[in-house]
Amino acid sequence: MTQQVPERTAKVTVLTLTAMVVGSMVGAGVFSLPRRFAQETGVGGALIAWGIAGAGMLMLALVFQRLAVRKPDLDAGVYAYAKAGFGEFVGFFSAAGYWASACVGNVTYWVLIMSTLGQWIPALGSGDTLVAVALSSVGLWSFFLLIRRGTEEAAAINRIVTVAKLVPIIVFVLLAVFLLDPGIFADNFRGADYSGSLFEQVSDTMLVTVFVFLGVEGASVYSRHARRREDVGRATLLGFLSVLAIFASVTVVSYGIMPMSEIAQLRQPSMAGVLEVAVGSWGTAFVSAGLIISVLGAYLAWALMAAEVLFVAAKDADMPRFLARSTGRDVPVNALLLSTALSQIVLVITMFSEDAFDFALDLTASLTLIPFLLAAGYALKLCLTRETYTGDRAATRRADLLIAVLATLYTVFLLYAAGPRFVLVSLIFYAPVTFLFVRARREQERRVFAPAEAALFALVAIGGVLGVIALAAGWISL
Repeated sequence: MTQQVPERTAKVTVLTLTAMVVGSMVGAGVFSLPRRFAQETGVGGALIAWGIAGAGMLMLALVFQRLAVRKPDLDAGVYAYAKAGFGEFVGFFSAAGYWASACVGNVTYWVLIMSTLGQWIPALGSGDTLVAVALSSVGLWSFFLLIRRGTEEAAAINRIVTVAKLVPIIVFVLLAVFLLDPGIFADNFRGADYSGSLFEQVSDTMLVTVFVFLGVEGASVYSRHARRREDVGRATLLGFLSVLAIFASVTVVSYGIMPMSEIAQLRQPSMAGVLEVAVGSWGTAFVSAGLIISVLGAYLAWALMAAEVLFVAAKDADMPRFLARSTGRDVPVNALLLSTALSQIVLVITMFSEDAFDFALDLTASLTLIPFLLAAGYALKLCLTRETYTGDRAATRRADLLIAVLATLYTVFLLYAAGPRFVLVSLIFYAPVTFLFVRARREQERRVFAPAEAALFALVAIGGVLGVIALAAGWISL
């Protein structure tokens, strides 16, 4: 039995919110970093890339921190900020894109688990065989049943798993530092094996860094459960700084174990292959066990966030009413069901992609760029209009303005780095999902599109059609 909008909302501490942020970011991505970076650049390029990504994502983290305080009435931040700043239809696209990125991101977790097990079970291949997809589907729906039991229970499990999964990653970094070969590290420094310029090498790593940093907004998305609004900002910064140190360390120390041309050929999870070269076959088993724990924990956090975005959007009448229904244990069950169904569809599609893991990873990052850009744009708009800054010192507004400008420029650069391929694939999703917006408007007996909204939808629809044509003609591929 379900009921509409329960009175009781589970409240969590700043430690649990921080665990949500760390748990969201430390997942499949960290175990794939050595190969993804070695395919594009050397040590120098990697350091520059992490510097840019770290600074850019820090600006985004600060944007979410400040918006959480200045707009405490806005829940599920990424979506709510876009709506407040740029209107209902833009807010809908932000919610839909962020929701889809979470669902596609969940697929990468199952693909990587099956690829990991595929080292010992050939039928699983690289996570994209029929057997792998079938087993992943069982896991997908098992987690649906687990989360359906209650938000508080799922969040508690996530906090425990977050601690457990950091252990093998930290051990990997310490062992790699101890066994680092200065000669190999020096040879890998310049990335001389790559013909592209250093700028091109760094640009090609940007989607990877976006993917691994997804979740920096986790506390903001889950803000309605915070005991104090200030806890959202604290959890965001604590989680971000911790994870940045981990990601950069995993990437850089790997260059001291083996030549980057060999790292680039490793199967995923490439961290396991690096550790196997360093310490022997037990390294693969050790990292693989840590990966499975890590990925399952991250999946739990992302499944919660995906459902939360749909649920809050439905409560605000920007999604159909059926998505606003929740159980007596504060679980948005219909939103969770739709999220799991979308993940199932994408899981099947991976069987037809050239590289299931890399495709899902890059698509996840691309789908998130528009919602991030809109959130940064809203922070910029608040500074320019001085809304919420009445009575504040001029220096405070100038500092926030600088942060908002840098965050906006960073997300624009990421869209450039993503290129037209994933933008077109994203539009293939955005066009049909507008059906949910149309249904919500009709439930309220309102006009479906205002003139500006109709124009925006026309552009999205044209882009979606071009994406389908490009796929059919072979101009772009999955």
